[in-house]
Amino acid sequence: MNDQVLIKKILSGNDHAFRVLVETYRTEIFRTVYAVLRNQKDAEDATQEVFIKIYHALPQYENQGFKTWMKRIAVNHAIDIKRKHERRREEIVEALEYDALVSTRDHLENKVIKLEQRRLVRERLAELPENYREVVHDFYIAEKSYQQMAEEQQVQVKTIETKLYRARIWMKKHWKEDDFS
Repeated sequence: MNDQVLIKKILSGNDHAFRVLVETYRTEIFRTVYAVLRNQKDAEDATQEVFIKIYHALPQYENQGFKTWMKRIAVNHAIDIKRKHERRREEIVEALEYDALVSTRDHLENKVIKLEQRRLVRERLAELPENYREVVHDFYIAEKSYQQMAEEQQVQVKTIETKLYRARIWMKKHWKEDDFS
């Protein structure tokens, strides 16, 4: 059956004729699409989509090189798919870059806030009773562990924990959170 007869049957509503068209040109359309996409799964999906486009465009076909006409539809569709993939890839890269920028900015903001809080704590350290001042400085400013502080002061870790606990109670009682904002 030649292409012109097949087209007329399809246009008159013959579903079997369209199946014959698909069977006849499936491999050729697949190869055309695959040449652009270079991915078998994408090419298989695109091939099916191309045949749907061909079916809908058949009424506009003007009897001038049927194979060329179908291949043009296939190539254009494959190029559209490739562009969508590239745009999606670009959007993902942009989103990742934005997330990295935001997290860097947030990290810097947190660092600045911590530095400011430390500066305020240093200023307020002088107000602490003498027996709490060193343990608060070493833990919050110098960022030493309980173990390090215990070894330096030649006391038990439990003693450091107790001093810090009591220092925190004193600070909660005498200082307001607003004093550090």
